[in-house]
Amino acid sequence: MSFFVSHEWSLAVFMAVLAGISLTNLVAMRRLGRHPPLSKYPAVSILVPARDEERNIEACVESLLRQDYPQFEVIVLDDDSHDGTWALLQEIAARSGGRVRVLAGEPVPAGWLGKHWACHQLAQAAQSELLLFTDADTVHHPLALRDAVGALHAEGAGVLSVLPRQAVGSWGERLVIPVLAWVIHTFVLFILPRRIPTAVGQFMLFRRGTYEAVGGHAAIRSEVVDDLALARNVHRAGLGWAFLDGSGRVTTRMYQGWNEAARGLAKNLFPVFRYNVPLYLFVWTWLLWLACQPPLVLILNAVGGRVAEGMIVPAAATIGLSLVTWVLSAVRFRLPLAQVLLYPVTILLVFGIALRSLLWHLRGRGTWKGRQIHVEHDPR
Repeated sequence: MSFFVSHEWSLAVFMAVLAGISLTNLVAMRRLGRHPPLSKYPAVSILVPARDEERNIEACVESLLRQDYPQFEVIVLDDDSHDGTWALLQEIAARSGGRVRVLAGEPVPAGWLGKHWACHQLAQAAQSELLLFTDADTVHHPLALRDAVGALHAEGAGVLSVLPRQAVGSWGERLVIPVLAWVIHTFVLFILPRRIPTAVGQFMLFRRGTYEAVGGHAAIRSEVVDDLALARNVHRAGLGWAFLDGSGRVTTRMYQGWNEAARGLAKNLFPVFRYNVPLYLFVWTWLLWLACQPPLVLILNAVGGRVAEGMIVPAAATIGLSLVTWVLSAVRFRLPLAQVLLYPVTILLVFGIALRSLLWHLRGRGTWKGRQIHVEHDPR
């Protein structure tokens, strides 16, 4: 039994380290809106790719037009939508008084993923010194652009990305979407100056020179997770990147309902690990064990099962420390606290989605918005 007790304590120690990282990140992960203002703000091109975004695009564009910023243009590209997106964009552009420019996307060339091709076309149409790529399912506080440009300059970065507030509606979303903020806030050491490049494609602000120097979206045309691929390219080029908490300035509801959330995460999870099967299986198996084994120990003990007495305290400690990390993430990023106590269920569900992601990509299957998500990727 001594082995099982030692193992239980090892889980508690590991979770204590993660709790320490999470607590450190309360300070080390800076918030958008805390940097000093600039005396002069450069022009910005706000670039929005939109495919089948009829339910989101109006709120997004209207929030962009309300930006408290001296000089910016809004360009939206309709990426071969099959719903009412194009017609709605025409209406928005007509009543914007020329403040919104709408483009019809060209057919996707071989070897490109659709969103990357849309962003490439948007960048070519942009006229400003700074390029802000943002998704059609985002809504922006009036100070979002001003704060982002100020942070870009204060950080001396070539690109700035933020983690938006993830709005959730259904219980399917509530149970799985919080894992994104939890992973970033619990595993990324923001106190380190040269940490792993981190970015979220829902909001990426580039200096034009940086974007062009790393080859833009053309250089990552087949990478499913475009935001991390771009961040890695900027990092390799030594052009500087910054990642901030943007939950007070940008909100997004990425998916609506369980099916969308599961498919959306399955599209991205395996590519995040750069198709490394052993690492991927180890990480998700370990997270599942870390989340579910300690509660099982306490449940077995409560129903009279055979559990070594020395396992109870470290199992309870692991659960308590896990709850600390989930509470800190939920409070910071304005996520529902009701999900926190169900974190083992969250990890169990995401584990299943992770297996689905693995099979999708190994078999070259899976679609998103009517397009294949698998194209031959660059193994670098």
